[in-house]
Amino acid sequence: MNIVQGDGVEWKRGLQHRGGTFHYRHLLEGKAGEPGNFHLGIGRQDGDFASPRHRHNFDQFRFQLEGTMNFDRNGKMEAGTLGFFPEGAAYGPQSSEGRSVTAVLQFGGASGSGYLSPQEIAAGTEELKKYGTFEAGVFRRNDDSEGRRSSDAYQAIWEHMHGRRMDYPTPRYRDPIMLDPQNYAWRPLAGTPVVSEKQLGTFTERQCGAALLKLTRGAIYRAGGRSVYLVLSGTGIAHDAPYRPLTAFHLDEGETAEMVARDESVVLRLVLPDLAGLTARASAHAEAEE
Repeated sequence: MNIVQGDGVEWKRGLQHRGGTFHYRHLLEGKAGEPGNFHLGIGRQDGDFASPRHRHNFDQFRFQLEGTMNFDRNGKMEAGTLGFFPEGAAYGPQSSEGRSVTAVLQFGGASGSGYLSPQEIAAGTEELKKYGTFEAGVFRRNDDSEGRRSSDAYQAIWEHMHGRRMDYPTPRYRDPIMLDPQNYAWRPLAGTPVVSEKQLGTFTERQCGAALLKLTRGAIYRAGGRSVYLVLSGTGIAHDAPYRPLTAFHLDEGETAEMVARDESVVLRLVLPDLAGLTARASAHAEAEE
């Protein structure tokens, strides 16, 4: 079990390959080079952040903590809403309306394309600056360097780190799926009437999913594996560590942890996909370091 107190994590500048100002708190990550690598972070935009319409070769969940994030034709995410952004599906352009804070879980999806770690993204960004510039989410090459003249910034980084062209997976969903949990009813979990759940959805044949959990004061809940948990409100104990708002923890396949609520708590559970049988090709950058 990996656990981190999110409110104590330093804000850092990130996404320099996009436009405007973006800061993030790094909370949890998986294992680089594996098909199920993931990253959980909290992103903050202060009004000038912008990203062009683009797509990814990985899946992501977004939970809006504060403010409003605008995805243009795909709609807006207000505080309290959840979005599933599937691999291969285009979205945006993206902008923030004033201060916006979002919890974002990005992870390798059913295509087996994997997910670049923040360290790989940072390294690729710096290396590509030798060959061109990043402008408003697009990488533009210098006239004297080899390669595509312009491409999406993340795609350029991915191709540079892997040493090959990115083939986007065929989207299983045409557009992002945005949910308003307020419109879902709490339902008691079987055998645990002091714990309720809002099951928000299960996606793709690899069974990633999202749910909200509510623990009444004194309730005990056994958290299950292959999941990332983010505390939205309340305090208590998770395994042998305290939890409070923005505490996050990850349980791998087969792991469990007991949560005991000191007061009413609401927790976001994000279930990672079952990628058994898939293998991801390590990036050329990682292979060079071995």
